[in-house]
Amino acid sequence: MVDASIKSDAYAWPDPTLLPTCPVIAIGGYNDFCDVCVEETQLDELVLAIDQHPIAATALVQVLRHNVSASVHDGLLAESLTYSNLQQSSEFQSWLQQRHADHPPQELDDDHEPVLGIERDAERYTITLNRPKKHNAYSQALKDQLCSALHVPCVDDSITEITIRGNGKSFCAGGDLDEFGSVTDAQLAHLSRTTRSAAPLIHQIRDKIRVELHGACIGAGIELPAFAGAISAREDAFFQLPEVAMGLIPGAGGTVSICKRIGKSRTTYMALTNKRIDAQAGIEWGLIDELTPG
Repeated sequence: MVDASIKSDAYAWPDPTLLPTCPVIAIGGYNDFCDVCVEETQLDELVLAIDQHPIAATALVQVLRHNVSASVHDGLLAESLTYSNLQQSSEFQSWLQQRHADHPPQELDDDHEPVLGIERDAERYTITLNRPKKHNAYSQALKDQLCSALHVPCVDDSITEITIRGNGKSFCAGGDLDEFGSVTDAQLAHLSRTTRSAAPLIHQIRDKIRVELHGACIGAGIELPAFAGAISAREDAFFQLPEVAMGLIPGAGGTVSICKRIGKSRTTYMALTNKRIDAQAGIEWGLIDELTPG
């Protein structure tokens, strides 16, 4: 921890390349070199979160230090490698065992296709996430169909307006927890994430995309929208990054997209504390662009 309230020219902040590998916290002011800047009243919750998941917390700040100035491609690569390796960590395996003990995985047959895409009206194109019973949880099937839907406007220049929305009470409540831990090979997990990912597709056509958010926007439910050129949200929308509390880091592109929208410090704070951010704070931080009635 460092006291960011010190303003003396005689005080030399460390070279960022020489920072310790653990999270570095600034108290009482903003400092570019530190991973997260908080007030003293926020310190206890932050330290507690780090103490509970030190491996994931350390991996998070290392990836964000890299991604704050990296290209989108390089940032996604660093995130995927780190996330895939953390799936083998003791912290994630402990969380997974507890999750399975409390909530045995269940098969849930969706009534409809996980993505309704592909409604086209001249130059306009609409993609709708469609797992309302599970708050549009980001399953493998949903991811695959979303990528397929996004490939169309990526190759069809006549599509100039793309809207992504979600059916039901939430836009997307994050990864489908019943599928967590299903891939046990870290390299296969990395290859899957880099060969079939919605993040680079959204980034490629971001200037054409508007995402309409409501309800729970957790994990992938805000990490993917953050790549879009325009994000609107209803007042009931809220945002969370829960992955560090599971022994992981954001894995749907959030260490890139959210970091570039709201900065390294706020991204680190969201991810370490798993704190729920409401729509008003989302506007103030720049995480979303517009509030809409609903």
